[in-house]
Amino acid sequence: MSLDLNTLDSLLRTFSERPQALNLDSQLAELMRALVSCRFDHLPLPGQGQTLHRWQTLAHVAGCDLALAKLYEGHTDALAILSECDATHLLGEAVWGVWAAEPPDARTRIVACDGDNVRLTGRKAWCSGALQIDRALITAWTDDEQPQLVAITLKQVSQRQQTDHWQAVGMAATASVALAFDQTPGIAVGQPGQYLSRPGFWHGGAGIAACWYGAAEALAHYLRNHCSKPHPDPHAQAHLGAVDAALCGARAALHECAAWIDRQPAADASFVVRRVRAQVEQAAEQVIHHVGRALGATPFCRSSHFARLSADLPVFLRQSHAERDLAALGQQLAQLPAGAWQL
Repeated sequence: MSLDLNTLDSLLRTFSERPQALNLDSQLAELMRALVSCRFDHLPLPGQGQTLHRWQTLAHVAGCDLALAKLYEGHTDALAILSECDATHLLGEAVWGVWAAEPPDARTRIVACDGDNVRLTGRKAWCSGALQIDRALITAWTDDEQPQLVAITLKQVSQRQQTDHWQAVGMAATASVALAFDQTPGIAVGQPGQYLSRPGFWHGGAGIAACWYGAAEALAHYLRNHCSKPHPDPHAQAHLGAVDAALCGARAALHECAAWIDRQPAADASFVVRRVRAQVEQAAEQVIHHVGRALGATPFCRSSHFARLSADLPVFLRQSHAERDLAALGQQLAQLPAGAWQL
C-alpha cells in the first residue's frame, strides 16, 4: 500500500501548529482515531520490501508531534506484531499500544489459563498513552518464567494508577501510568518467549530511531529557513553545516539498515539496529545542540511546534539505554572478523 503523505499532512498540520495546551482526553486520542479510521495506520510491514517507506511515514508523523508519534508508532508496531504472530483477527477498529517494560518492582503474571484466554494479576509500569488508547499488547510471565505476549482491553483493567507521579514536561501528553491487574482477562498472543525471539522485535526498535530522525529533521528545518534569509549569520551557517553532516549520516544509516532488513527479513537484526539507533541518537543530539545555539531563545518562546519538539525529543531519545546499548554494540562488534569498517 502506498500512503499519500500529502493527504496525511491535511490531518496533521493544524494539530502540529496548535497554540493551546493539549487536552489529554480529547485532541490526541481523537487524531489517533482519525488516522485509524482513514487507514493511515496500514503501513508496509517490516522486512517485506518497503521498510524504508514505513520508516519515512513514522518520521513524518514524528516531525509533526512526538506525543502523536509515540501513540502512532506503538499502534503500528502492535499491528506488525499481531501479523507476525498470526493474530490479526484481534485487530478490530481499536487504537493499540505495546508495553513491555519490566522494572523489578512491577511484574504482570498469568495466574489462570483456558486455551488462549488468560487471567492476569500484578502491575505493568510505563504504560505510555494508556489514557488515550483502547487495547494493548503487554508482556506477562508464565510459571516457567517466560514472557508471554497478552492482548488486553483497557476498559477491563482493574485500576489505572493515574498520573500524579508523572512530572514530565517533555512528552507530557503521553503520560505513562502503571496499570494494576486483579484477575483481569486477556488473550495470549503467539508462543511464550516469541515477543523477544521474533525478527520483528529489532525491526520495531529501528522504527523508534526513524521517529527520532523525523523530529530532529523538523527542528533542523527551522535553522535552514533562518539561514535562507538575506544576510545570514555566518555562525548560524556553520551550525547548519554541522546539522547537515549529522543528519545525512543518520539518513544514510537508516537507508542502509532498511535495505539490510528487506534483504534478509528473518535474520537477527540486533547488530545493525543497535548500530543505527546509536547513529541516529547521536545525530539527534547534535541537531538539538546546534539548532539551539544558532537560533537562540526566540523559537523556544514563540513557536509552539518548535518548543514542543525541543522539549519532547530529549525525553523520547531516552528510549535508548545509552551506554548499555553502546556496550552491547561493542560486544557484538568485537566478535566480528576484522575489516568491519573498511570502505
